[in-house]
Amino acid sequence: MKHITTAIVAALSLLSAPVFASAADYPNKPIRVLVPYPPGGSTDGVARLVGQRLSAKLGQPVVVDNRPGASEAIAAGAVAKSPPDGYTLLFATMTGLSVNPSLYAKLSYDPAKDFAPIIQVTSIPSVVVVNPNVPVNKMSDLVAFLKSRPSSEGYASAGNGTPSHLGMELYKRATNTNVVHVPYKGGAPALQDLMAGQVQIMMALAPEAMPLVKGGKLKALAITTSKRATAYPDLPTVAENGLPGFEMIFWQALVAPAGTPKDITAKLNKAVSEILAEPEIKRRLLEMDLESAGGTPEALEALMRTQAGKWKKVVLDAGIKLD
Repeated sequence: MKHITTAIVAALSLLSAPVFASAADYPNKPIRVLVPYPPGGSTDGVARLVGQRLSAKLGQPVVVDNRPGASEAIAAGAVAKSPPDGYTLLFATMTGLSVNPSLYAKLSYDPAKDFAPIIQVTSIPSVVVVNPNVPVNKMSDLVAFLKSRPSSEGYASAGNGTPSHLGMELYKRATNTNVVHVPYKGGAPALQDLMAGQVQIMMALAPEAMPLVKGGKLKALAITTSKRATAYPDLPTVAENGLPGFEMIFWQALVAPAGTPKDITAKLNKAVSEILAEPEIKRRLLEMDLESAGGTPEALEALMRTQAGKWKKVVLDAGIKLD
């Protein structure tokens, strides 16, 4: 009996050995990173920047596969259904990882169940910008201006359910102001109409808005970080202007399919953490108006969960629904 038990234990050890070996040898073939946006944008740019360094660090190609559409759901759904072996990853944002479940009645994936968090890669602030002809120069002036003209001013967004929409709805409720939402098909046309005076206000992503502010085409009132941003130390925060705790941060993160071995996600976390700590990477991200983030898989999991709760309340309060 003792010999039989020993044989069974030995057999089980042999069966389990390849699992541990595959994790130890990872990666031994190219890694594919799905990006839910087309080439050329911020998310694609960061994915390629980090992917190039990750390839050099791990000794295998890292291939960026652009799968735009359906508010990140196409790429996210594909990764959720992929084998949990670390060779198909998703480089997504707050939208796909925390907001979509509140916006869509039917979604092909569940961020809380279908992904293994790896690391938060960046934080992207928004800035409150106005047309230069709007007679305000700070956020306290803006509140007074809006309250004196209820429902007569319009704010632009990049579309229903986008960060520029959610952020302004959060702001409206915090200040008890009433501004008309004017959705556009993307940030670029929204900013064009803001410059033209067709709308007066926008809470726009810093990479899109700050070049226009620097060019004198828009006026920046505040940034939406909890403390002043490294790139714009002279720009006050919304929180400084009578709204303590106000924060609107768009973020990007790397996740794998649920069930991916923890030693693989830990290896990826360590590699990307080292990349984000490189001075050259920090410099290049700052040039894009992004800040490197980092942290543990557990920290990203907590971020996804808390952000889902925060934006669910905004979505429900504002009655935002997408098909």
